[in-house]
Amino acid sequence: MVILFTIIHVIVCVFLVIVVLLQSGKAADLAGAFGGMGSQTVFGPRGSATVLSKATTIAAALFMLTSLTLSIMATRGGGTGSPTLFDKAGKKAAPAAAQKGPAQPTPVQSTPNGQTIPIQVTPSVGGKQLPTQTIPAPVIPDPNQKQKK
Repeated sequence: MVILFTIIHVIVCVFLVIVVLLQSGKAADLAGAFGGMGSQTVFGPRGSATVLSKATTIAAALFMLTSLTLSIMATRGGGTGSPTLFDKAGKKAAPAAAQKGPAQPTPVQSTPNGQTIPIQVTPSVGGKQLPTQTIPAPVIPDPNQKQKK
């Protein structure tokens, strides 16, 4: 469905560009720039609507309608059915975290700032969990804690 609306949207965009470019400007000469228009109306002389101006109005309305429809479909997940990169990452990571439960905090030892402490991480790539690794992590000072002198 999204593909159909996208195709219609592109066709309407191209049609709108062509129709706007085909129209002649109203009072686009030098006299029009200084207020020398043929009438006393605010926006210049207004004749009856031409076929091109009606086509422009219809194309603009269709453009807004297809834009709104595509926007709603994108935000509500009525897309093509194939998840994006962000959807895959979010859906794979959530069940893995739910199975293991909340992370248990490790007891904090008094380690001077600027040094490193070993931490254990279990990386996962493409939904597959890799073996647990121990890596050094730098100790960052806590801004809420008073520094000892």
